[in-house]
Amino acid sequence: MSPREQLSFIEIEIATLVWEGHTNPEIARLLGTSEQVIKNHLRCIFDKLGVWSRLELALYVASHGGRRWALRLPATTDRGRLAVAPAAEISV
Repeated sequence: MSPREQLSFIEIEIATLVWEGHTNPEIARLLGTSEQVIKNHLRCIFDKLGVWSRLELALYVASHGGRRWALRLPATTDRGRLAVAPAAEISV
């Protein structure tokens, strides 16, 4: 299983939003959650991908296709989780 396949849909969306340059408060607002929840997700993402910082995460996403990295997902997984709409589709 690749590191990306270990991520949940929300973790992939958060990683992509970091790559796009959004701050934690902006990501929290876009996804309708708290900044602390975003920080918790980022810790899990860092562990799963083996990166240590937001910069390393952004470079990881960029080197694996940027937005295309997130778009290669089906609408649901075998665990029944639903995908989060891409940031461009989230109204603020």
